[in-house]
Amino acid sequence: MSNPSTTSTAPTTARTTCCYCGVGCGMIVRKDRWGRLTSEGDPEYPVNRGLLCSKGRYLHQTAMDRSDRLQFPQMRWSRAHPMERVSWDSALDRAAAVFKTMIAKHGPESVAFYVSGQLLTEEYYVANKLMKGFIGCNNIDTNSRLCMASAATGYRLSLGDDACPIGYEDIEQCECFFITGSNAAWCHPILFQRLEKQKTENPKIGIIVVDPRRTQTCSIADLHLQIQPGTDVTLYNAIARHLIETNLIDRDFIAEHTSGIDDLTKQVSALTILEAAAICKVPAADIVKAAEMIGRSPTFISMWAMGLNQSVIGTN
Repeated sequence: MSNPSTTSTAPTTARTTCCYCGVGCGMIVRKDRWGRLTSEGDPEYPVNRGLLCSKGRYLHQTAMDRSDRLQFPQMRWSRAHPMERVSWDSALDRAAAVFKTMIAKHGPESVAFYVSGQLLTEEYYVANKLMKGFIGCNNIDTNSRLCMASAATGYRLSLGDDACPIGYEDIEQCECFFITGSNAAWCHPILFQRLEKQKTENPKIGIIVVDPRRTQTCSIADLHLQIQPGTDVTLYNAIARHLIETNLIDRDFIAEHTSGIDDLTKQVSALTILEAAAICKVPAADIVKAAEMIGRSPTFISMWAMGLNQSVIGTN
């Protein structure tokens, strides 16, 4: 902080979670007697084990930097007036008056909230209660829908529930990884470091990366399927076809715990692997290699991210 308060207080320490990405790294934040913050990775937190990426490591500087961030309410009395500092009461009264005027003139459907994906659950609840319960309409959305609406629908269709079926500790137990729609090295670096460590300690582990680009994540890949953008589903169907045709599937498990295998078999048989390869613009031999790596590995994890579900076919 550029101008710390001259009144000192007792230092404090808090354990919290980094707000940047979905990995959810644990952090220890300390405030000194002058109100200045520092942050570090929590060595006892099971997700990151004390590690932090550059964003998390410098999060305290974001909180303290006042050089270009709004520090108090400002508003214009009209479009022709300049921005000027006002009290919180004046700013809130003005915002409420504008909403009230629009609702009175055009009805509740004339207003909307667009809120942040960084909100906590309790804050989401209050915002939804205000819009749906008090104002009386459903016009509230968030960037979380862009991230996860298609994923939630896909999970319910395929697994019956909107719940991710694995935990991070499975990384250290797995022998084959399928990374698709994700440049984890940049976007989820702490998780990627755990994967790198697993690969370094166990070189025989197989890693398949599906991405139209050659990203840093490809640096640890045994196989990079550089597909034509938009052909992901075609690729997955081709891999599934080879697994089914070569009996690299657990038929007892499928019979006991799943439904729709006949429909799936019919769906994936619509194209041959050669036809799928031509559409995806990757060698057919690489599709077969990916399927063999998956099917013959005792343990397998599929990792995906926004490159898949932020698309017009995200649910698929």
